[in-house]
Amino acid sequence: MTGNAVSSELFAATFGLRLGKLRPKLHRYCARMTGSVIDGEDVLQDALAKAMEALPAAAPITNPQGWLFRIVHNTALDFLRRRARRADHIGEEEAEMVAEPLSQTEARQIAATSLRTFMRLPVRERSCIILMDVLGYSLSELCSITGMTMPAVKALLHRGRVRLRDIAAGPDDHPLPVLSAAEKNSLAFYVDRFNARDFEALKDRLAEDAKAELVGEVVMRGRDKVSTYFGNYAREERWWLAPGLVEGRPAALVFEQGAVLRTPAYFIVLDWSGDSLLAIRDFRYARYALEAADIKQLGADFVGKA
Repeated sequence: MTGNAVSSELFAATFGLRLGKLRPKLHRYCARMTGSVIDGEDVLQDALAKAMEALPAAAPITNPQGWLFRIVHNTALDFLRRRARRADHIGEEEAEMVAEPLSQTEARQIAATSLRTFMRLPVRERSCIILMDVLGYSLSELCSITGMTMPAVKALLHRGRVRLRDIAAGPDDHPLPVLSAAEKNSLAFYVDRFNARDFEALKDRLAEDAKAELVGEVVMRGRDKVSTYFGNYAREERWWLAPGLVEGRPAALVFEQGAVLRTPAYFIVLDWSGDSLLAIRDFRYARYALEAADIKQLGADFVGKA
């Protein structure tokens, strides 16, 4: 996963092309580190902004992918520190533990591990497991990205894998999220008016300081600009919505008319304050987030139920 040295000027000129191919992989890492596809996207955007800011002063970049991953890794750690999660420490006596190669079955099981389960690992174990067992980086690449020694990386991989096996063998006691009556009513209103193509009713609910984001593409701020967000949906009728939860947050699940599969194509996260719609976060152009998202579709009769 290395390459020839690239000047910062050339890297900047081709940044968009490189990022388009690499962004889903970067997001997989961020989502598993933060335990959320939504928070993971926040971390990724922050990291990419830092990368662009650092480019003018960067020396020739020998490994562009590794350079980006180091920035993403450090940004994820900063996010977790801000969230006041306890840092773990590795003991010297564990430094000689060997990370045994995984079988194909074990590798598939770890790759399919839920975000919620990854969050039960200490930060550094989580990072090493994701980089090697989910994203396929080598031990030497892990050392380069994380700045840790080879013995430390091996020890963390060993401990993390053991811990994941123990977690998998235990019960899943995570409670199902419950929406308030107001949240249910707001979500039902959005879905109903969208499917009726009554976008004027949705515009009427926008807060003055509303924000709409087409993730990875554009951000609109203020009621007037956000009102234009509905334009494309008004011109095409192939999308319809169903009420749902994404990581416990109210969301509209987006389906394509006539699609055989009954799984959403993507989702839209909504944030309300009373009857005012504060924020729309549309993952239409960031469908990689769907891969690991904890999604639950709500029944048509969910409004008014506890």
